[in-house]
Amino acid sequence: MTDYTAYFDEVIQAHEAIERWFAVEQEDAALEHLLTRFSPAFSMVSPLGRALDFEALAALFRMAGGKKHGFRIELSELRGIAWHERGATVTYRERQTDASGLHSDRRATVVFDRAESGRVVWRHLQETFCAE
Repeated sequence: MTDYTAYFDEVIQAHEAIERWFAVEQEDAALEHLLTRFSPAFSMVSPLGRALDFEALAALFRMAGGKKHGFRIELSELRGIAWHERGATVTYRERQTDASGLHSDRRATVVFDRAESGRVVWRHLQETFCAE
């Protein structure tokens, strides 16, 4: 059986950092640390079909930092999909809420790269809104 624990841990830890970044005003150093989780070659397809690269993701984080009071992320249904020589692909469900009543529910698939040092980085992310 393949052990996806390091990848699941990264999903959880990254979302804890994202939750803090969106909910609480922080120093720029916190954003820089958060961005180290993502490959410089990162790509993403948002739930609405928008394609983002690393620079667009960084701009999105910069714009939204500390502006979503009460922001919370709940993760569930973490599953490994594929193991490859330099990483893995996993899927999970993500529910977001904030103090304004915003609620979103999405399924995500992420491709991770693993450096020779063992460090796991986000290479590609695909998010899709769940039907109500």
